[in-house]
Amino acid sequence: MSTESANNGSRWLPRLMGALLLLMGLALLAGGIKLSQLGGSLYYLIAGIGFALSGILLLAQRRIALGLYGLVLLASTVWALLEVGLDWWQLVPRLAIWFAIGVVLLLPWARRPLIGPASKANTALLSVAVVASGACAVASQFTHPGEVFGELGRESSEMASAAPAMPDGEWQAYGRTEHGDRYSPLRQITPQNAYRLEEAWRIRTGDLPTENDPVELTNQNTPLKVNGMLYACTAHSRLLALDPDTGAEIWRYDPQVKSPVGTFKGFAHMTCRGVSYYDENRYVSRDGSPAPKITDAGQAVAQACPRRLYLPTADARLIAINADNGKVCEGFANQGVIDLTTGIGPFTAGGYYSTSPAAVTRDLVIIGGHVTDNESTNEPSGVIRAYDVHDGHLVWNWDSNNPDDTKPLAPGKQYSRNSANMWSIASVDEDLGMIYLPLGNQTPDQWGADRTPGAEKYSAGVVALDLATGKARWNYQFTHHDLWDMDVGSQPTLVHLKTDDGVKPAIIVPTKQGSLYVLDRRDGTPIVPIREIPTPQGAVKGDHTSPTQARSDLNLLGPELTEQAMWGATPFDQMLCRIQFRELRYEGQYTPPSEQGSLIYPGNVGVFNWGSVSVDPVRQLLFTSPNYMAFVSKMVPREQVAEGSKRESETSGVQPNTGAPYAVTMHPFMSPLGVPCQAPAWGYVAAIDLFTNKVVWKHKNGTTRDSTPVPIGLPVGVPSMGGSIVTAGGVGFLSGTLDQYLRAYDVNNGKELWSARLPAGGQATPMTYTGKDGKQYVLVTAGGHGSLGTKMGDYIIAYKLAE
Repeated sequence: MSTESANNGSRWLPRLMGALLLLMGLALLAGGIKLSQLGGSLYYLIAGIGFALSGILLLAQRRIALGLYGLVLLASTVWALLEVGLDWWQLVPRLAIWFAIGVVLLLPWARRPLIGPASKANTALLSVAVVASGACAVASQFTHPGEVFGELGRESSEMASAAPAMPDGEWQAYGRTEHGDRYSPLRQITPQNAYRLEEAWRIRTGDLPTENDPVELTNQNTPLKVNGMLYACTAHSRLLALDPDTGAEIWRYDPQVKSPVGTFKGFAHMTCRGVSYYDENRYVSRDGSPAPKITDAGQAVAQACPRRLYLPTADARLIAINADNGKVCEGFANQGVIDLTTGIGPFTAGGYYSTSPAAVTRDLVIIGGHVTDNESTNEPSGVIRAYDVHDGHLVWNWDSNNPDDTKPLAPGKQYSRNSANMWSIASVDEDLGMIYLPLGNQTPDQWGADRTPGAEKYSAGVVALDLATGKARWNYQFTHHDLWDMDVGSQPTLVHLKTDDGVKPAIIVPTKQGSLYVLDRRDGTPIVPIREIPTPQGAVKGDHTSPTQARSDLNLLGPELTEQAMWGATPFDQMLCRIQFRELRYEGQYTPPSEQGSLIYPGNVGVFNWGSVSVDPVRQLLFTSPNYMAFVSKMVPREQVAEGSKRESETSGVQPNTGAPYAVTMHPFMSPLGVPCQAPAWGYVAAIDLFTNKVVWKHKNGTTRDSTPVPIGLPVGVPSMGGSIVTAGGVGFLSGTLDQYLRAYDVNNGKELWSARLPAGGQATPMTYTGKDGKQYVLVTAGGHGSLGTKMGDYIIAYKLAE
């Protein structure tokens, strides 16, 4: 081979790098011009010029290209440090590609073909820049932005659980008790032995998604353990009784749910979070009081079905089932069934039913219902109804549009349309005689001009009703004139708190907006201060905003978003995210929806959602998994709505808002490459000391293993959908992260103690119980979440300590 041929062959690498840098530089330049016109950072424009010139010089085989590239890389490193400091995940899109190119340019095969003065200054400058950016990457491995490290340092607070008594090894209600604390007094599993947990058994329910199901088919069930059995429901409302030691099926009940249009595809979502349990002997054995008053019809039910389960179905029924054998309790209501559509009026298929378990008390079974968000201004009532727990007759009803008239609705009449609803789980304090309702808002979510006085008073807050009469005893609204879908999705947690003024019966209400409101549950007065803060103004034409919003001093709000907080997998989609940020309206939390498009943060999935929190009443510790994801909300004038536009789910796509002057489009704030536009972490685990109301510890939680095309588990901290539990043994459990794991944590310091890979998404709240063998089990439903995109399945899996 001739010398000329060899030289030509060796020049391909700098030419290739030159062409690549020229294209990259031009892309940055184009985007940088756009960003600068919007008032954003000038970095991309300047860097684009620098990288493009470096590319041109490399194509021309000029050695000075190395020095120029080194200068731009060094300047980029300084800029990145000034913007985000030593935050590894924020440095990656700013420097990773440029660092890698710098390393390649230092290779002999890239340097030797270059021509120009033989000075080593160019290579030295590039070397310094590469070393500097590499050193930043190394140093950032030892920092933990956004995390809090600490330890509770106490095993007991001299407080005891005020929740209703039950055997330690049982889980009798969705939140274990009607107080919704998700706390178990079991202590076999500890931080010292949790590593020994292993799978005890798994079963498959056989309930898998079909082509007739909606996108948002989810498996959010938390099974019960009571009456010597486990009880679990599936997305299609099937109910299974299982042996707690082996998972063997004891009986199964299938209500054969039906859609009025023959398919469930049009349903906004389809799930069953749980069932409710009632035992005729419970109250007598619990406090020695006489049994509840029962009608003759109820007495027959009590004798035939002394232990009952109440199953809500996706076709709006509430069915009473004998917990012993799975047979319908025929004497209850109408052949064992309450038709929840009675008095509701017309609605689209899937537009009304209960996704959550009813609350059960001595005398009542109390239930709300899901109403489809943003469908129209004429949706079904959000009425909450209390039925006799024995014979199923209607005892009272509470409708936020008609709150003072709680006597049972007369036959043939209808409840008010479009009132605020309760789609989540209520909590009950039978000693105080109150039920606490977490209320949603009046749909449409982003259009409030048509809100009723009742909605303006009660929606997006908590309401305490008198158990005997259904009358409101007190209420506290957390979001005034809600335009952001800030439904209270979390079950309130009832706990006795030790304060400077003595022990107080408290209610803790976690909310989507990141505040945890702590009130005296006797009268609704704040225990932790709540301040009314000024908020951005300027709603769309015809609507208005509240001048202030309620913010609790106890909150897990993240910092407000800035252009510097924008992220991406590369500098290019990060730049596009910065452009999007500048184009959207954003003035902080509670920025009103707009025709321009508004950035909503926290987004409508919320910091806290239906998973709520768990509270250890003995340690006075709150354990939780907050999320931080922004959404984009854009109001679309009715005349601009494209014909045939369809929603993807209640939180994505075009939402019709029929009857309002605007439709709305909503979607997560994502880069063109499908990663969030805001920097991680997007999900944490955290603990709060309820003595001091301070965060004890807070750590990133979860990996990208199941969220990217390449299954690499980057520990960025991912969102979680599902609740946590905490035990007297000092171990908390959580399974709702987007990666498919059940994890155990030391609640004193947040250390991850153990994890188990799940065969499908674990977007449900785990539970724990004692088996017939005397062993403590931890159980989780792993069935996936359709709209979150986690793997679907039909698994129930139990774990216990290895022998």
